[in-house]
Amino acid sequence: MTTFDFDDDNGPVPAHQHRHGGGWVADTAKVADTVYVGPDAKVFGYAQVYDDAQVFGYAQVYDDAQVFGYAQVFNKAKVFGYARVYDDALVYDDAKVFDYAQVFNKAQVYDNAKVFGYAQVFNKAKVISTTPV
Repeated sequence: MTTFDFDDDNGPVPAHQHRHGGGWVADTAKVADTVYVGPDAKVFGYAQVYDDAQVFGYAQVYDDAQVFGYAQVFNKAKVFGYARVYDDALVYDDAKVFDYAQVFNKAQVYDNAKVFGYAQVFNKAKVISTTPV
């Protein structure tokens, strides 16, 4: 049995490298063969990634989060909790989408932005966070 430590305080857990991209996927997560999980990306917990979604860079999808459709999560972005990212949505840079938040319909969350609670970001909306100078 192959194991991997996702650095989530659970220690090494049964996992495998995804056939399309080579990223690490916990055996408890569900990732479709149609998904791309880049070599440095991680999907763990009970997360689900399916359809033609992509997770790459150092991105992480975990807990009970779902990423699907043509959504992309990349750079150092994190999607977790019960969050949903779908359709053609993008979550990238150091952005975080968590709790029960939803990002969909070509929306983008990036830079250091955080979308959480029961927030919904959609219809090509962009959420960005910048550090004041």
